[in-house]
Amino acid sequence: MSAKDTLLGIDFGTGGCKITLIDAAGRVLDSRSGEYPTMHPNPGWGEQNPADWHTVMCRLLRDMPPLLRGRIAALALDSYSHGAVLLDEEFNVIRPTIIWTDQRSVKECEYLRNHHFDLIFRTAYQAPTPTWTLPQMLWLKNNEPENFRRIRHVSFVKDYIRFLLTGAMACDSIEAQGTLFWDMPKKRWSSELCALAGLPVKTLPHIGNPTAMAGKITAEAASATGLSEGTPVVMGASDSAVEDYAAGAIEPGQCILKLATAGNVNVMTAEAHPHPETLTYSHVVPGMWYSVAATNAAAICQRWFRDNFCGMEVEQAKRENINAYELIGREAESVPVGANGVFFHPYLMGERSPYWDPNLRGSFTGMSMGNTRADLSRSLLEGVAFSLKDCYRTIAKMGLATHEFILIGGGAKSDLWSRIVCDVFGKKLVRPAACDASFGAALLAGVGLGIFDNERDAVAKCVKIKDALAPDERNHATYEKLFQTYLRIHDSLSDIYKSIAIV
Repeated sequence: MSAKDTLLGIDFGTGGCKITLIDAAGRVLDSRSGEYPTMHPNPGWGEQNPADWHTVMCRLLRDMPPLLRGRIAALALDSYSHGAVLLDEEFNVIRPTIIWTDQRSVKECEYLRNHHFDLIFRTAYQAPTPTWTLPQMLWLKNNEPENFRRIRHVSFVKDYIRFLLTGAMACDSIEAQGTLFWDMPKKRWSSELCALAGLPVKTLPHIGNPTAMAGKITAEAASATGLSEGTPVVMGASDSAVEDYAAGAIEPGQCILKLATAGNVNVMTAEAHPHPETLTYSHVVPGMWYSVAATNAAAICQRWFRDNFCGMEVEQAKRENINAYELIGREAESVPVGANGVFFHPYLMGERSPYWDPNLRGSFTGMSMGNTRADLSRSLLEGVAFSLKDCYRTIAKMGLATHEFILIGGGAKSDLWSRIVCDVFGKKLVRPAACDASFGAALLAGVGLGIFDNERDAVAKCVKIKDALAPDERNHATYEKLFQTYLRIHDSLSDIYKSIAIV
């Protein structure tokens, strides 16, 4: 094999950056990750500093052994969607990026629903909610007019970092679908949708396919990252699309259950199925689509729990050089199914599917003097699993057929959490050996470079299944009853949440 015989994927998730280096057989040669902060300057807001993405990525790349860095034949990037990076005439960042969990544009969404819903849904295949870039930009126009007037270029998370790596400004077609500015039938930016926010179409980037060549590492980027100057950079796509692909979900009826920062229920389809309660995206495999029912907070709930209630475990984990989540998981595993009567609703950032209600709030209910923190630890895992099942109700209502369930995300590394999801759904689950977004981005790099014949060839050669889980029927029967209580608690508290929410 030549010296340049490996592929690098770089993922920018909501909570941090991960890089994965693989060979042409899909073997992981190196993988590392680092967190960056999310700022919450007001209740319901979420913002990130683009410089933090770049800083963490550069640190991870420079920590990679030089011999491995020198073998990289090509790389590709992916990131969470909807995160607009606003740039001025000189390509300077104007303000922090409003991220997809942010709920500040509730009023703008109400206006768009009341006056332009048919146009938006017919053109973009999505319903306006605070997740999307269009209402975020309308909020900016209404509330920060000075910053809005300075906008000359709009980029997105991975696309901005790729601009820093290559000097070329571009965006892939799937990322564009996450803006609410994209005309799905015509496959181009929509001047009508851009006009709703007062954003000139010329500020939006050139569009390419996920496997298209986007540029090469510049000398300046090589100095900052340790990558070789001239290394080819492939366009990449959104993290959701790339994760599905990395897990081998390339056929209609395959269903992804994702336990990451957010939680997803993604069903692969042969054609688009736009629905007001889901998200609709094209797949990285040409001609394929997928429908998304998504919960705003999944594994991020456990991170929140760790940071606020598990200080001793964090310190113990540092001393023992283990992951704090392992200690929290041991605690949760000591508790029986049902968490001794405690329920958790993971609405820490409002909620998307199936309620699309930014006023929902997280809660532990059912506690008594007999409960312990271990009960809360387990109820959190069960509550997120119930939230995924709640999302799946929309998929079932749409009549989308599912025949295989694939569990992915950081939470899927936990055997306990995986078993809980399996028992809650009552379905056999498979867990891929390597399926995170950075792995999928590396596959796209190989397709773009020509190492693989096409997208399907890369999956056939590289995607492996780690194991399969079968549900415990007794646990499933118990969870079926508990899920009904979970739904009743939501229904009873939704108006109360609205009365106390500050967005």
